[in-house]
Amino acid sequence: MIVIPEAQSAKLVNPALAFETVRRALIAAIHPEAASFPVVVAHASDPQNRFTIKSAAGTELAGLKVGAYFPTNDAQGLPRHASTILLIDQSTGRLGGVVEGSAVNCYRTAAADAVATDALARPDAEVLALFGVGHQAAYEAEAIARIRRLTRVLVVGRDPARSAAFIEKLRDKGLPAEAADAEAAVRAADIIVTATTATGPLFRADWVRPGTHVSSMGSDSTGKQELPPDLFPGARLFCDLPEQSVRIGEFQHAAPDTSLTAIGAVLSGAATGRQGVDDITVFDSSGISLQDLYMAEAILAAAKSTKEQTA
Repeated sequence: MIVIPEAQSAKLVNPALAFETVRRALIAAIHPEAASFPVVVAHASDPQNRFTIKSAAGTELAGLKVGAYFPTNDAQGLPRHASTILLIDQSTGRLGGVVEGSAVNCYRTAAADAVATDALARPDAEVLALFGVGHQAAYEAEAIARIRRLTRVLVVGRDPARSAAFIEKLRDKGLPAEAADAEAAVRAADIIVTATTATGPLFRADWVRPGTHVSSMGSDSTGKQELPPDLFPGARLFCDLPEQSVRIGEFQHAAPDTSLTAIGAVLSGAATGRQGVDDITVFDSSGISLQDLYMAEAILAAAKSTKEQTA
């Protein structure tokens, strides 16, 4: 069994690796032999500390990810989020590899957004409205900036001080960030990304302009919600995995007969994405385990290559 600790995986991961790996994983997810199993939502001895288990099997990979959210880490000066991926040895059923991947998870989540946005947003999209000023939101902004030339990044946050610090962080990375209220940001945006823990709509559907692409990145459990459901009937709807999206993703709030398309089908050419410049496209990322398994495999390969180069 190979174990890759957090410090090592954080050095090996990068946006390019994550983008290509997640793209392959999203296509693999639509393979007839791929299976994504029900998500386990649990908590630690202190119920405010939570963790989820997402597991899957592809044609060559099987395993799971444990994603933890421990607010009590604030008192210890530690990050709230932690992520560990376990690959199952296909010949023995024992653990084949373990990757501590909190940074990997951030890149993986942002890469899913970038892959979907690249496939669905207008080629000339240049204004991003970003809801959220947390740790993940910065990764989202950088990932979108890699696939579109952004002239404005309109940041919507609830806390002025946190928002100001977040905007300064993005500017230090060369992104044209500025503060905006929700309505102004949405009305100006070509791309809208929500990366929050919200349990209700963050904006109104009638603020969204024709031709806009929307990515919901924060809805990954029952009760979470970022988008207004009345946006869905007039939009083209996509997600990482339809059966999971309607259970714990953004489309748990959609009508039961809503038509959803797996983004992997668009990436493989089996389905159509944007059909016209005025289409509103929506992508829901509830996060699927195959993305994590593919990322773990890529990190293990990168570690092996680095070891061979330094031997």
